[in-house]
Amino acid sequence: MHAITIPEPGGPEALVWAEVPDPEPGPREVIVDVRASAVNRADLLQRQGHYPPPPGAPAYPGLECSGVISAVGSDVTDWRVGQEVCALLAGGGYAERVAVPAGQLLPAPVGVDLVDAAALPEVACTVWSNVVQLAGLRSGQTLLVHGGGSGIGTFAVQLGVALDATVLATARAAKHDRLRELGAAHAIDYSEQDFVEEVRRLTDGRGADVILDIMGAGYLARNVAALATGGRLAVIGLQGGRKAELDLGALMTKRATITATTLRARPLAEKATIVWGVRDEVWPLVEAGKIRPIVERRMPMADAADAHRLVESSDHFGKVLLTTS
Repeated sequence: MHAITIPEPGGPEALVWAEVPDPEPGPREVIVDVRASAVNRADLLQRQGHYPPPPGAPAYPGLECSGVISAVGSDVTDWRVGQEVCALLAGGGYAERVAVPAGQLLPAPVGVDLVDAAALPEVACTVWSNVVQLAGLRSGQTLLVHGGGSGIGTFAVQLGVALDATVLATARAAKHDRLRELGAAHAIDYSEQDFVEEVRRLTDGRGADVILDIMGAGYLARNVAALATGGRLAVIGLQGGRKAELDLGALMTKRATITATTLRARPLAEKATIVWGVRDEVWPLVEAGKIRPIVERRMPMADAADAHRLVESSDHFGKVLLTTS
């Protein structure tokens, strides 16, 4: 088969479409013939040499895919050859085939194009596990989504709306109209506006009950300031740095909670639990049309370098997909 390899870390030109050995399924794995994968920020970090795959994962980038099962391991009883699926991966999505632990498979959602389904697994599992499972977002609460125009952001906005929360999102002004079309009550231009002041104004001084953050250190103090009493801050990215001072007094006064998680390196059992939760609680919303994959562009997988350049520019809205021939 062919896959995107990284002979040496570097810029987008470091991605090389090359012939590699076919994967073989383990006892509790299936082989998926990949129709599409999606570009995530973690893939850019891996290409740069900053985010290696966990032990046992394929060396190729790609944290999610969609496709058709072509082989099943000896202990797999709940999946069959020919099923259309999408999958959460620890790596290997930028390839024509990938071995997937059976617990990380999801049926392709009814009513969603199989290629576009590749835009869902990683964002669905990340957002649901943080916003719902950990932060406990409920109907009537306020959710602030940073990076609302990203793949994570566009999914989080839709999930918040589907759960009957009031959704606020930060993004460039050029993306505001599309965020409102997805159901965001208000969009905040982080380059021109103080999001803390805007959140307070829009909530009559109360603040956000849940904040989904991709920035990390650079937003930590302001995120705490923007939280409501009893608020929950879920940190899932470090685009603004790793280290910052935290005013514990401010956190205690608000009786607030901060969680910080990654998904890729979790044990298989934890991932399977998250995938099952997504299948049970999120997939019905997708199949009902309340959440849909937001795809900026489909590109041939061999052109992964150009796809990385597009994602690095942050000019996209939603996901950029890589398709096999």
